[in-house]
Amino acid sequence: MAYVITQACCNDVSCVEVCPVNCIHPTPDEAPFATTEMLYIDPDTCIDCGACVDECPVDAIAADNELTPAQEPYLEINAEYYRRYPIGPDWPELRTRRKLPAELGTLRVAIVGSGPAACYAAMDLVTHSAVQVDIFDRLPTPYGLVRAGVAPDHQSTKGVGDVFRSAIGHKNTQCYFNVEVGTHITHEELLAHHHAVIYAVGAAGDRTLNIPGEDLAGSHAATEFVAWYNGHPDFADRTFDLSAERAVIIGNGNVALDVARALVMDPEELARTDIAEHALEALRKSNIREVVVVGRRGPAQAAYTNPELLALGSLAGVDVVVDPAEVQLDPVSRALIDDPEVEPRLALKVRQVEGFAQNTPGEGTKRIVLRFLASPVEISGDGVVESITLERTELVETGGRLEARPTGQTETLEAGLVLRSIGYRGTAPASLPFDERRGVIPNDGGRVIDPETGAPVPGVYTAGWIKRGPSGVIGTNKQCSAETVEKILDDFVAGRLPEPVADREKLAALVAERRPEHIDYRGWLQIDKQEKARGSAAGRSRLKFVSIEDMLAASRSAMDGSA
Repeated sequence: MAYVITQACCNDVSCVEVCPVNCIHPTPDEAPFATTEMLYIDPDTCIDCGACVDECPVDAIAADNELTPAQEPYLEINAEYYRRYPIGPDWPELRTRRKLPAELGTLRVAIVGSGPAACYAAMDLVTHSAVQVDIFDRLPTPYGLVRAGVAPDHQSTKGVGDVFRSAIGHKNTQCYFNVEVGTHITHEELLAHHHAVIYAVGAAGDRTLNIPGEDLAGSHAATEFVAWYNGHPDFADRTFDLSAERAVIIGNGNVALDVARALVMDPEELARTDIAEHALEALRKSNIREVVVVGRRGPAQAAYTNPELLALGSLAGVDVVVDPAEVQLDPVSRALIDDPEVEPRLALKVRQVEGFAQNTPGEGTKRIVLRFLASPVEISGDGVVESITLERTELVETGGRLEARPTGQTETLEAGLVLRSIGYRGTAPASLPFDERRGVIPNDGGRVIDPETGAPVPGVYTAGWIKRGPSGVIGTNKQCSAETVEKILDDFVAGRLPEPVADREKLAALVAERRPEHIDYRGWLQIDKQEKARGSAAGRSRLKFVSIEDMLAASRSAMDGSA
């Protein structure tokens, strides 16, 4: 028997760190890690010890004799990786943790944000006994996109939040939720109270299509739709017109597939998750029968991952439809897929789409239609979205890359809802340099860089999407944050960090004065406890509070002793 990694994998690499025979790859030190969709267990090396199962934060690992029918393809997916990357004696060893010299005293670090990158940075820092961490978030609840971005039907993925509790609930960590840096406390004040400040604020904005009709009612960013159905307080009052039978999603990454599933899957399946109540009621009344997911390039270049595509084909009562003509790749792409040196994940993407193209749609079922080699040119309607015009594209090799070029051939689809899912985008934090073109804070391995001088800004760092752009999955942030933490420790040991001029007690007093409504870790635990209790009473995993006022009221029970 061997263990197998399945769809829920978040690339956290906790499993890698406990494997006694080094059979889980790629590791963060290996080149494929930067682009891998998931981690893989070598079935020939696995000794069936089960250490990885206990460590996985999202329950993504199962024994090969206990796989469900939907998980069985992962037997071949794991094995195929090692045919392309066979284990050898030259594979890198895992790094050992460094120790800080005791004579340096206590290192104090502020982290702005509480999403995966922030939590991984805090986890890394508090493993050192002489490090204190203060976490700030403008929302009353932590975990960022784990709470407000992961699809409701991916509850196991949200389990990574249980791992993050070890960081935000650590004795050396102080949480200041419902506190906005730049409004309630300044960047300069954070620096005055800490040796270093890490900005891990994610990428809350979205990219636009820049086509006519994009501003019509019924045209939205998919990021808004995701935040709406996940109960983000900034988006709880939004409305989306679900009265038409067809919706079109522009972009074919994992977020696009998440949204497509939410629009057509059985609402009663969603009713067992933590989806926001207002979204559940709206989806119960929805008339949408077909969701068209549009990508401007071919199946091999689609942005979604293979695990997400596999899951799409397992939806009850939903057909995944692909026009067989759209699976036919041009000679350049076909040669790419047939190249034995190409990563197996690319060929698997094509094989899965080819399989969908051979299916016969059922009568009366809902549909997710995958469209390739098409790009939107106009959204039309009399004040509201009524149709979208797509232009056929073709792939052209330019400088070793495949580019999608317009052909002039167009078609128009009737639709009542258009969601653009073409990527998140970072927004500039107050008082920090910002790269407007890339939507990131300029940095060198996490050290924030002054663009005018090219020199590091003393004591200022960044991690996560605002550092590298919106790429990777949850676990990708673990290595990104580890790199930043290493830079902080290097600078602390070398004496390059400014000494704080005020202590931790003065920081707490300042926040209490400026933001009496701030929430600490105990307050968050009360919110968490009450949301789970509300969910349990309704037969659901969690029933979220979606207003700031309700969250604050729930958190106060930590102070008055009520439940």
